[in-house]
Amino acid sequence: MMASIGEFDPLNTRVPATKIEVTVSLVVLYVQGVGTKEWREFGRTEVIDNTRNPDFVRKFVLDFFFEEKQNLRFDVYNVDSRSCNISKHDFLGQTFCTLGEIIGSTGGRLERTLSGIPGKKCGVIILAAEELSNCRDIATMQLCANKLDKKDFFGKSDPFLVFYRSNEDGTFTICHKTEVIKNTLNPVWQPFTIPVRALCNGDYDRTVKVDVYDWDRDGSHDFIGEFTTSYRELSRGQNQFNVYEVKNMCFYFLSIQHCLSVTLLSFKVESEYTFVDFIRNPSQPTSLHYMSPYQMNAYAMALKAVGEIIQDYDSDKLFPAYGFGAKLPPDGKISHAFPLNGDSDQPNCVGIEGVLEAYFQSLRTVQLYGPTNFAPVINKVANCAAEITDGSQYFVLLMITDGVISDMVQTKEAVVNVIIFPMSLSVLSAMEELDGDEVRVSSRGRLAERDIVQFVPFRDYIDRSGNQVLSMARLAKDVLAEIPDQLLSFMKSRGIEPRPALSSSPLPALHRHI
Repeated sequence: MMASIGEFDPLNTRVPATKIEVTVSLVVLYVQGVGTKEWREFGRTEVIDNTRNPDFVRKFVLDFFFEEKQNLRFDVYNVDSRSCNISKHDFLGQTFCTLGEIIGSTGGRLERTLSGIPGKKCGVIILAAEELSNCRDIATMQLCANKLDKKDFFGKSDPFLVFYRSNEDGTFTICHKTEVIKNTLNPVWQPFTIPVRALCNGDYDRTVKVDVYDWDRDGSHDFIGEFTTSYRELSRGQNQFNVYEVKNMCFYFLSIQHCLSVTLLSFKVESEYTFVDFIRNPSQPTSLHYMSPYQMNAYAMALKAVGEIIQDYDSDKLFPAYGFGAKLPPDGKISHAFPLNGDSDQPNCVGIEGVLEAYFQSLRTVQLYGPTNFAPVINKVANCAAEITDGSQYFVLLMITDGVISDMVQTKEAVVNVIIFPMSLSVLSAMEELDGDEVRVSSRGRLAERDIVQFVPFRDYIDRSGNQVLSMARLAKDVLAEIPDQLLSFMKSRGIEPRPALSSSPLPALHRHI
């Protein structure tokens, strides 16, 4: 299964220190129009002064449509003046990528080399993306500090706070900076407002790290110390537990002696109501997964049409059925190959009706989620096919999606690897890049020995009203058209001959995975 839209946490940009020599930096994000192909400025980060290691606070919030190729361009500039005209500033380099590339990268972090200046190494930019939680709460808080270290030779300190949320890989992402309070060791910062999902992405127990700095005009801010907390702790408001000892391990004894601390003065939470998830909601008629009380949805009709034909060639009528692209209960773990019936040990469904029943039940329990990764399901079925290569069984994997493939490189690798197994792949989708009718699929210089993939454009069988399939018989015919030749190709390549036609011998089993 799949989602049609996902909202992802602001793209976070960071430029490594040793890569770009710049004192005042800015990143501009451009998005490319689907129809016009023109680049449109989407937004700019804040300007960071006097550092060659800019770590930007401002994020870009983008809607992620995994059925579309969303091209992005990041331009980096050295800011020379207060002018809003970007042409007035020095261009330092740029990089191009798609939103899907960032989301599909390991840990949602993509490192790209900057280019655009002939003969010059422009450096590297790091892009990070995280899905926004469904939490719509907005937190407003105020903090103060007591007895901070004196860092300035002729004065006291100019302290400010930097908040970081922790990521699942153990790293931290900056999410807020307070204003600077000049010349004081006991600052009281102004109240500030921050989305809860920016602070902890809806995980109330996720670590929130806070650094305390003394501001310096040249950008070399002095580190005073740090402390950690969580949204759950902060939400308790002002109390004895929300007085935090500021620690600096380099001067830990000094910190204890002076009792440096930051105190939460107030904390308030309000809800912000928006309407962003309706497109991917199976309860909405715009979704191909829409469960109408009057008719089956497009996915169910396709399953039924193809399944009722091919099940006649399966001896036990047991079909392993998997979904791909969802968050699973109870902890929201993302999976791209989960059993529709919820049983990892026994994913088999009894007959096509059993597959449909498991599919409808899964829609009620999982949260649809992108991107669309094919490789995990292909590899799972390939592991089954690899165990039986004597010609007694042949596996057909039917995959249905209205999205584009997000892990194309991994999918091509998987297809080339499974060529040696008794297996075919039929895909109802919008892409034909894996169909080997014209050009043989290849991966890392290796060509597929035979064509095992049949792509059928799903949308061609759905009328403009959204869900009605025009001809289920025609759909099933096109999906299954190449399987006989693919089966024969495998048998011939392995020198396998048909078994003697004895009346007491069962037909070779044609196993089908969905």
